[in-house]
Order: sequence, then C-alpha cells, then structure tokens
Amino acid sequence: MNNIFLKINQWENSRSVECGLPLREGDLVIIETEEGTESAIVEKITTGAKKNILPGHKNENTGLKIIRKANLRDLNTIKEYRQKEIKALHACQEEVKKNGMPMKIIGASYSFDGGSIVFAFIADGRVDFRELVKSLSKKFQRSIRLHQIGARDEARASGGYGICGRELCCIRFKDNLPSISSDMAKAQHIVRRGSERISGLCGRLMCCLAYEADQYREMIDKLPRIGTEIKTKEGKGTVKDINALTGEIKVKLDDENIIQISVKDI
Repeated sequence: MNNIFLKINQWENSRSVECGLPLREGDLVIIETEEGTESAIVEKITTGAKKNILPGHKNENTGLKIIRKANLRDLNTIKEYRQKEIKALHACQEEVKKNGMPMKIIGASYSFDGGSIVFAFIADGRVDFRELVKSLSKKFQRSIRLHQIGARDEARASGGYGICGRELCCIRFKDNLPSISSDMAKAQHIVRRGSERISGLCGRLMCCLAYEADQYREMIDKLPRIGTEIKTKEGKGTVKDINALTGEIKVKLDDENIIQISVKDI
C-alpha cells in the first residue's frame, strides 16, 4: 500500500490518499472529491502506508478516492477542458477588468465531469465577488467557485527561477509550502541584508530560508549571543558578530580593538 500525493490544481498544495493501484509519478488519475469528480496528477509516491486497505480506499482526512488511472478517453476529455480553461480564464479576467474589481485572476479549472469551474485569484484583502459569480454562472451555465490564493501559490503556478539560478523552491519541492517567518532570517543573521535581498519573486520571504533554519538554530545555540561579554586570550570583550557556519566570532575588546576568534578559543 502506497501513500499517493495528488495535485488537482497547479496553484494548490498536494493532497494524499492511500492506494494500492500500480501508479507512477506523473500519471494522471481520475478521483472522487467532496466537490465532485476531478482529474489529478501523481506528484509523489511514498511507501509505508497502512496495510489491508483496498485499492482506491477513500482517505478520511483528505476526502479523496482514486477511481482509476486515466485512460485514453479520459485524457482526451482532460485535453478538451484544458483548451476551454484558457477561454474561461480570459473571459473572467475581462469581467473583472470591466467591473474594476481589486483582484487578479490567475487560473481556471474545469471539474472532470464538466459541471463546475474554479477560478483562482489573488487580492490584498477580502473581495465581494458575489456579482461576479452570478455573471460567470450565467455566461458558462455551470457552477462557479472562486478560490483566493497567496502570492507564493501564484509563483508556484506561474513558475520561474530564483536569484540562485535554480528553479523556484516552491516548484522543485512537492510537499506543502512551509510557513516562512522573519525569525528564520534572524536565526541565519541575514536580516541586515534588507527585505529586497531575502525576498523571492513572489515578494514574500524566500522559501529556502526554511530549509536550514533548524540547523542554524542548533549551531547558534552553541555560540555566545551578540552583545554578551566574553573572555579571550587577548582580554575581555563584547561579541559584535558571529558566523554560525564557521564558528567564528568577532569581538570588540575593551581597548576598542576588534579581533576574530574561533568558538574553540573561548
């Protein structure tokens, strides 16, 4: 029995379900959700799920059930809806622009059964889109849902490369996006670089700050804090800066001289 991580829409986090079907990463599958029938892509497969569960077992936590691997007819249906989604996206964007609504539509997705369309958007705050839903429902003769997402979700859906020259972390790593905080930048002593230097394409703090935050905290716990007084071979002084990676400390001595020592020399 495997744990299958599925992505229904590009702007959403993956959702998992236990399944015994012979699937591979990249496969398209037809699934049953709480909202109806959808298509999804297999993003990741892990082993070690609970045993004695029938193939396609509905996961109580995510409300998903894999019906089957997409066959040729399913693939043609999905392709047809992808073409329709482009037109639906443009139509929704025009409607928003016409009504001067403070929101940006970034994606559209038909359900596999064709009965509904989901539009993803970003906005600075809450938006009253009731009239927009009525207008789109009348235009497409389908159930319409609008789903507000964050700037990081938009970056994941749009794609791109970071200042490191590599593909954005939010795309390369398939798991759910971590919560990034300024404390992570403080732990790595890079806050002084300025927000523009530690922000990604989405304008938020870079996701890579989360990957080494715990390791930095462990290393920093072994070093004296900035501003504390310590004794060195050169005399007493105050810690002015630390380098967690090298274990080196900058100390301002009582005679105003600044020295750089290793934590081993304390």
